[in-house]
Amino acid sequence: MKKTNKFFLTSLTRRNLIKLASFVGTGVAISAIRANRLNSATQTTTLSREQQSNIKPPTPQKIELLSFNFETITVDLGGQIISRTPKQAQYFLENLGQTIPLEMVALSGGTFLMGAAEGEKSSYTDSDKPQHQVSVKPFYIGKYPITQAQWKAIASLPKVKQDLNPDPSYFKGDNLPVERVSWYDALELCERLSQYTGRNYQLPSEAQWEYACRGGTTTPFYFGATITGEFANYFASESAYQVEPNLEFRKKTTEVGSFPPNDFGLYDLHGNVYEWCADPWHKNYDQAPTDGSVWLSDNPKNNRYRILRGGGWATESRQCRSAQRTRFNPENQYSVIGLRVVINDV
Repeated sequence: MKKTNKFFLTSLTRRNLIKLASFVGTGVAISAIRANRLNSATQTTTLSREQQSNIKPPTPQKIELLSFNFETITVDLGGQIISRTPKQAQYFLENLGQTIPLEMVALSGGTFLMGAAEGEKSSYTDSDKPQHQVSVKPFYIGKYPITQAQWKAIASLPKVKQDLNPDPSYFKGDNLPVERVSWYDALELCERLSQYTGRNYQLPSEAQWEYACRGGTTTPFYFGATITGEFANYFASESAYQVEPNLEFRKKTTEVGSFPPNDFGLYDLHGNVYEWCADPWHKNYDQAPTDGSVWLSDNPKNNRYRILRGGGWATESRQCRSAQRTRFNPENQYSVIGLRVVINDV
């Protein structure tokens, strides 16, 4: 693995794909050798320590909230739409330059039940239990996963701690989600974005991510009791969750916003790419914080892994559940791994 993995697409046999879908979602992280440093042609400008110390965060521009309209759907056990509901949410635009916006949706916060309910289908282990009540403060979160155009714009900003590959993704497209980024890459992106905007951009806590994903629902998916390949991008050809039909397995990422959003107006939280969270791994929710904060740990074994949420384009339906938790080595860079950002200082 000299460079960032091109992952598994060199041999997309049915057998390999099934093995891969199982591998990605089991929650068992396989150590990966850190990718070699990018050559100078792909590295961003490195400032001296003196130059970096003289950089002052800009005065953040006042947030101007805008509104957008959207429609949500609810499906039955067969994946058929049983209701459509018009909705409206508020957001603001962060200008990344080059006419590239970052849309940040305002969530009012609230209390929800985190984790899988007793008896939830495909909740095989205790990792997503016990279900517990969590109160989340208001925050902003990306309407979509970070796209490749957004990544390139932010990666061109001055380095904070480490170099970033401006074009790491296996599947190419400005409006496709960025992938093949490690947890450390994701942190660097947040730090560059914070330095550029004067706002405190971060990875979401695991609680924030699940609160955002559920959008007020208590079902396994924000669509309802099941998921279908018509409404999300995952390994839909042979992994029915309930009694919905098996549909197309696209074998690649899809443009963000291609499928229906949840009640908060957020897209692509089931499938497409996994999303890094800030938290280290804990084997279950015993003694988990109830305030929505990042659950830190002094245990070196926990800190060896970081949380991924949401499932990806090559994972099975059960691994896309709102409550599904997966652990990965923070150095791993695969074509099913991306990120979404939040702002907590509301």
